[in-house]
Amino acid sequence: MAKKSSEPSAPVKEVEIRRSPIGTDSELRQQIERALYAQLALVTGGLAPDDYARAWWDWYLQLAAKPDKRLALARSAIEKTFESWQFAVRAVGCQPLNHQHDSPEFGGDTWNEWPFNIFAHAYGNWASWWQEALDAGAGMSERNARIASFVSRQILDAASPANFLHTNPDLLEQTRAESGQNLVRGFRNWFEDLERMLRGGRPVSAGRFEIGKQVAVTPGKVVFRNRLIELIQYSAQTPSVYAEPILIVPAWIMKYYILDLSPQNSLVRYLVEHGHTVFMVSWKNPTAADCDVGLDDYLQCFREAFQAVGAIAPDRKVHAVGYCIGGTLLTIAAAAVRGAAEPQLASLCLLASLIDFSEPGELSVFISPSQLAMLEGVMHGAGVLSSDRMAAAFTLLRTKDLLWRPAIDTYVRGVRPEPNDLMAWNADGTRMPCRMHSEYLNRLYLKNELARGEFTVAGHRIALSSLHTPMFVVATETDHVAPWQAVYKIRGLTQSPDYTFLLTSGGHNAGIVSGQVNARRRYRKMSWLNRSETLTPEEWVKSASRHPGSWWPEWQRWLSAHSNPKRMSPPSVGNTEAGYSPLENSPGHYVQE
Repeated sequence: MAKKSSEPSAPVKEVEIRRSPIGTDSELRQQIERALYAQLALVTGGLAPDDYARAWWDWYLQLAAKPDKRLALARSAIEKTFESWQFAVRAVGCQPLNHQHDSPEFGGDTWNEWPFNIFAHAYGNWASWWQEALDAGAGMSERNARIASFVSRQILDAASPANFLHTNPDLLEQTRAESGQNLVRGFRNWFEDLERMLRGGRPVSAGRFEIGKQVAVTPGKVVFRNRLIELIQYSAQTPSVYAEPILIVPAWIMKYYILDLSPQNSLVRYLVEHGHTVFMVSWKNPTAADCDVGLDDYLQCFREAFQAVGAIAPDRKVHAVGYCIGGTLLTIAAAAVRGAAEPQLASLCLLASLIDFSEPGELSVFISPSQLAMLEGVMHGAGVLSSDRMAAAFTLLRTKDLLWRPAIDTYVRGVRPEPNDLMAWNADGTRMPCRMHSEYLNRLYLKNELARGEFTVAGHRIALSSLHTPMFVVATETDHVAPWQAVYKIRGLTQSPDYTFLLTSGGHNAGIVSGQVNARRRYRKMSWLNRSETLTPEEWVKSASRHPGSWWPEWQRWLSAHSNPKRMSPPSVGNTEAGYSPLENSPGHYVQE
């Protein structure tokens, strides 16, 4: 059993950095390549230029081989340009003329008045032609087509007339009505954000939600700490509890309190109030000293937490819950050979987790050998991947919603969005150790070793087919991190005889953190007790029952049905005799880093 910390203030031994001297020519060449990639990343923003060059070259070759497509595209460009001029001529001096653009950002009546209807109409024609140009490259590889579409979307989103003061009638009207005070406020907001960025501080709005005061306030104790995790045991809120405790494993790219936000949005509080004993893994925010920490280290530290749960609540099965890549790690650990000291699983619950990475969705534009080589160059110099680089990648996938619209509201309208607990959490990023992140991206995303049955732990290959535990798998409809169709594939990789798949509305985070009562949410659910019954994702959507509201009560009923019906007194917090004394109150130390 791993050695435990005995004092709250006891220092945690840092991971030793294992750097080998440069000796061979190949090692020297590798060092030079990493340095060059890191320098190139400063120019390209971390994007691999050869990926994008190959994509556009593929498009050009496809178009070059189709004279009829080239002619049709040229004809369409001339026709749309001429039509835009005709519309402009008709719009001058006439009554409001509809621009016929179906984008919601041009939905107001003011966009039908001159000259703004001209801007919207011309932009609509240009966007339509651009899509025709992409379609003309049919025959491109799937990856190149996705990259070309991604770049096109960035250009179109950036060029929208709704983004600029002089071409947006609503912004001009607000500026006139406020005598420009909105621009004064916007400049003040910009200056505050610039100052914060230079100081490395959190966004202004996030300061209203402090860890341990407004968020992460469910009472509990840190009962175990090692070099990578703290284990939090939450205090019981009911006189009796279910026998089986719940161990939650969040992703290490996020701070755990995504599942313990303000009380009305806290999944942890909801579970303890319904009679469950809950343990939470809180990951350390790594520094450059942790650069050589790998996936095996994360797995080992998790297994130590699993053993701690077994010692604090002995002779009981455990409901194990994994969120995002925490679910990936949990699945790997569950499929690996377990020692006699570890408890048995009562169930395996995965929330927006990928196991089969063959269809990673929009994130695939950032996954390629060239892109990962550049990323490794950046990480090798710093020892970690900073949270702002990860945030920038996710922003690029949703520039209209995550970049342009917030920028317009904050710096032109002069209005900061009303902060909420989820926004504050989102601004509280974490870093990735160089070695672990490289292994994760290469072995899972690039090579898909886990789904292919090639993933090894401590030199031993694991098989997902060894999983016979009841499973409850949750996906979200608009998830761009773990597309629900990819999450749906998990059932075909395991041998669970009792399997439930639930699809809820919302995205990767907001869909999971839905609150116990949410009139805006809905979900579909289907359970299988027959391994031979198979459905495609499309067939499943048509067959699954649909329900209004949050998915939390549905899951809690499932947990209750898969627990011992006989309730018992809550277990003690920690187990001093077994070496798991309470170290400090939750939320602990690691989440504050």
